[in-house]
Amino acid sequence: MTGLILDAPGQHLYIRSVSAQGIQVGDRLFTQALLISGSDLRDDWPPQEFSSLQAAHLETIFELQPEVVLLGTGQRQHFLPPEMLGLFYRRGVGVEVMNTEAACRTFNVLVGDGRAAVAALLPLRA
Repeated sequence: MTGLILDAPGQHLYIRSVSAQGIQVGDRLFTQALLISGSDLRDDWPPQEFSSLQAAHLETIFELQPEVVLLGTGQRQHFLPPEMLGLFYRRGVGVEVMNTEAACRTFNVLVGDGRAAVAALLPLRA
């Protein structure tokens, strides 16, 4: 388990830890994929592994109006196909693709700095 933060850093949502058992946001443990911003959490994001990610799944991310998206692709980093990257670029939304642990750490830093970041996180088993 990677412990990220022990105390609530402010009024925004934050990721406390990430492990093969799940992603802990505040006091809740999530075992499925989720979307998180500083003020919103959606634990019903459909893809559960990178291979099932589709362009339609990205629309839910865009509804949260991020300036930057951190896509956590599970234990390993996978890269988005060019057509999916184009969906971000055409909207003027930055995207960084990394493993889920790195995405969780980066999310906490960006949201703590007041950035409009969204983390789209696939479970570590993915």
